[in-house]
Amino acid sequence: MVAKTDRDGYTRVRMEDFGRATRGGVGAVIIGLALAASAVAAGWFSGSLYSRQLDATGCRGCTSSVAAAEARPTEAAASLVARPTATPEATPPAGLPFVSARSIAVVETSCGRLIYGRDEHARLPPASLTKLMTAAVALDQADASTMITTNVDGAQLYTDTGSTIMGLKPGMQLSLLDLLYGLLLPSGNDAAIAIAEGIGGTQAKFVDMMNAKAQSLALEDTHFTNPHGLNDPNLYSSAYDIAMLSRYVMQNPTLRQIVGTEQYQPNWDGPAVWNGNRFLSEYAGADGVKIGYTEQSAQTIVASATRDGRSIIASLMKSQDRYADSERLLDWAFAQPSPCP
Repeated sequence: MVAKTDRDGYTRVRMEDFGRATRGGVGAVIIGLALAASAVAAGWFSGSLYSRQLDATGCRGCTSSVAAAEARPTEAAASLVARPTATPEATPPAGLPFVSARSIAVVETSCGRLIYGRDEHARLPPASLTKLMTAAVALDQADASTMITTNVDGAQLYTDTGSTIMGLKPGMQLSLLDLLYGLLLPSGNDAAIAIAEGIGGTQAKFVDMMNAKAQSLALEDTHFTNPHGLNDPNLYSSAYDIAMLSRYVMQNPTLRQIVGTEQYQPNWDGPAVWNGNRFLSEYAGADGVKIGYTEQSAQTIVASATRDGRSIIASLMKSQDRYADSERLLDWAFAQPSPCP
């Protein structure tokens, strides 16, 4: 007699083998009956155990924590279980235009409330938007008339890093005001270094001041490692934080004037410095504030405009077309009701 296990896991006895066993004598019959009884018992036992495992997994009267743990699927098996799909993004507001930027924050300047945000707290490289904090901290610490002797060679900095520069040379003496224009119009990394060293003593100490200022402004998704914004894995901010920082900058009369200026002549023998921010000349009501770019950050911009006495700030990070993005977004925002009381 042959006992066989089928594909469902049950042990069965072929009846023709059983018949031949009976012709072999009583002993064979007894053996056959014993085998059949064992198969039935085994099937009952495994079914009972399987039932208890199901109960443990489904918590239909779990027998013990050990049984429940044993009944859990392995990591490999769990990977085959269908997972819930991600929560869909909230439906965009009516009429919102296409914007290529990954992260967006649109803020009502007067009260600081958010008009619209998309991934606005994502920590991303801000590039030269960093310089807004450099300027804010500099004027917190010193008067605009403070004279600073530069130790940085702008031409060498350009050669070494490809930086945008104001054009400083070691030994030049310029006012903090002139350096701020060189910082914010042509986005001079040399001006950022000169300001940091002139105000803080060292770049590292000045960066500490920048991070302290970020904390005081409750910029929770911001951390600085240098005063100019060249890429560093530990240098990051968010569209929302940059919008809040820009709101602070625009409340300072000196900085507000600088970021809205297209051309400025420093008190030196060099040429005038020009603002690289085309938004100022392309958008009706534009009054600031700053652009930035590195390969890691893609295009960044924080744009401020005023219409009929209402001011709005749009902050965009990782944009593919910052001017079109900001202009479309501001047009839409001015058509929305103000969130301010």
